[in-house]
Amino acid sequence: MSLLATVKSGKARQPPRVVVYGQEGIGKSSLAAQAERTIFLPTEDGLGEIDCHQFPISTSYEDFVERLGSLCTEHHEYQTVAVDSLDWLEKLIWGRVCKDNQKSHIEDIGYAKGYQFALRYWREVLDGLDHCRGRGMAVILIAHSKVEKFNDPESAAYDRYTLRLHKDADALVREWSDAVLFATRKMRVQTEDLGFNKTRTTAKAIGSDGGERVLRCTGSPACIAKNRYGIPGDIPLSWDEFVKHLA
Repeated sequence: MSLLATVKSGKARQPPRVVVYGQEGIGKSSLAAQAERTIFLPTEDGLGEIDCHQFPISTSYEDFVERLGSLCTEHHEYQTVAVDSLDWLEKLIWGRVCKDNQKSHIEDIGYAKGYQFALRYWREVLDGLDHCRGRGMAVILIAHSKVEKFNDPESAAYDRYTLRLHKDADALVREWSDAVLFATRKMRVQTEDLGFNKTRTTAKAIGSDGGERVLRCTGSPACIAKNRYGIPGDIPLSWDEFVKHLA
């Protein structure tokens, strides 16, 4: 058969692979629970107040991949898998790397090789999640945020929000995902005149209940974000709102 006969045209839409990150308590896990028939793979204790289906908390990398493997191979009706959270999963991966190298801490491996060894297990996890996706499941990865300094070659260095992961794992996960969404609150910066040529700048939340919660879908100097669906700017912190834009 000619290779040209294998050429396809048009969009081949598959379930999304989404990373949602932000500060504690913003509503990341609640958003994942809003998706269709979600099953959680928890690596930390944070789902007690959410009505959801979940595996027991994984306390080792072996626990995690065994449970992920069951979603890849066993019959079930779940349509979304949510990992909560990536930064605690990273600790389990580091534990496995230390076990492989008979070290007590990943830094003891030397020359930052431990973080490179960890990428093997990150790829194993992402391959398993891709297998779930091949079975028609959406993938939601939850992570906490951190502030890091970014040395922009075109301007002065500035601080921005990014995933609370080692930089190598962060780059791998972000490249793999279809959308990286920053969960935050809308804020308004205002300057107050204190007199005597002095001012004070404060940030005030917009809206009630501590401020309107949103998902930032495109990157800016303030945060890392992206999506492959052409979603511009901010949308409400809601899975239904995100799915509307996919349609």
